[in-house]
Amino acid sequence: MGGYGAYVWAAFGFAAVCMVGLLWQSWSASRRRAAELEDLRRELRPRAARARRPEPLRPRRAE
Repeated sequence: MGGYGAYVWAAFGFAAVCMVGLLWQSWSASRRRAAELEDLRRELRPRAARARRPEPLRPRRAE
C-alpha cells in the first residue's frame, strides 16, 4: 500500500466501528419505540372499548 497501510486499515476499522455503532443505536431505538407503542396501545384499548360500547339490544314489540 505504499506506506499508507496503517492509515488505510485504521480508517477502515474506524468506519467499521462507526457502522456497527449506528446499527446498534438504530436497533436499540427501534426496540424502545416498539415498546413505547405497545404501552400506548395497551393504555388506549380500555378507553376505546368504553367509547365504542354498543347500546343494549331491546326486543322488538310484536305488532
